[in-house]
Amino acid sequence: MAKKVLVGGGSGLVGKQLVKLLEKRGYEVGILSRSPEKIKGVRAFEWNPEEGFIEEAAFEFDHAFINLAGSGIADKRWTEKRKKILISSRVDSAAVFAKYAEEGLYRPESYISASAIGFYGNRGNEWMYEDSTQGESGFLVECTVAWENAIRLVSKSGIRTAALRIGVVLTPEGGALEKMLLPFKFGMGNWFGSGEQYLSWIHIDDLCRMFLFLLENPSLEGFYNAVAPNPVSSKDFTIAIKNAKDSNAILMPVPAFTLKLGMGEMSSIVLEGSRVSSQKIEEAGFTFSFTEAESALRDLLAK
Repeated sequence: MAKKVLVGGGSGLVGKQLVKLLEKRGYEVGILSRSPEKIKGVRAFEWNPEEGFIEEAAFEFDHAFINLAGSGIADKRWTEKRKKILISSRVDSAAVFAKYAEEGLYRPESYISASAIGFYGNRGNEWMYEDSTQGESGFLVECTVAWENAIRLVSKSGIRTAALRIGVVLTPEGGALEKMLLPFKFGMGNWFGSGEQYLSWIHIDDLCRMFLFLLENPSLEGFYNAVAPNPVSSKDFTIAIKNAKDSNAILMPVPAFTLKLGMGEMSSIVLEGSRVSSQKIEEAGFTFSFTEAESALRDLLAK
């Protein structure tokens, strides 16, 4: 009988691909959604993390719960209202699971969650490992620390808990890469500010395989960085895009003050960065398919 895996956030960019990978691997997959009637092709169940509700019929998916839930960090300008939504959409989904687990209502064998490298903040050239300290300031740090505190609540329930601190996910279907590619349509390519800040990236195929890796290795617990082994500067990443596209685009910086005027506090997403290590997940036995930015981009742009 197929093992049953429940996915929160299964209709997002990463979630859709992960669901396909799980099904290909032989798992039976269910999705938690606020609007389950809109989900096609996969069994879907209602949940409302803000109100602490998960549809009881979902509890038969007792092998693992993979939680990818969270509103898009860069989807809208960071007003105070938006920042509260970004935090609550991450914290509440973990908190409702912890509540159900503690009450014995839903206790799958494993809880596997997304987190983010925003935990480390803006750290320059310093290598960041899973035991590195959290960043000192900034909304991304605040958001991720609150998120991880909620994940730790789950681990206290006695369920095997693991989480991936995800870097910039490269996918051909949206996300950051889509925005980075836009200027190339007009014969230009841009890096942001000085261009020296590190961009710790991961190919979406490797990210989905990494979730599967945690699922299928029950001895693994705690936090793991989900980034490729070779982070690059913002400027070098722009050059890698140009090379991958075999483009004649003119490359130039977007001044920091322009980004701050246009994006406000959210400009920190592109103006700050951290050099994040993949050593821990590699030592656990995970093998990357894409270790260099240019080869990853060539693969994605060919799709």
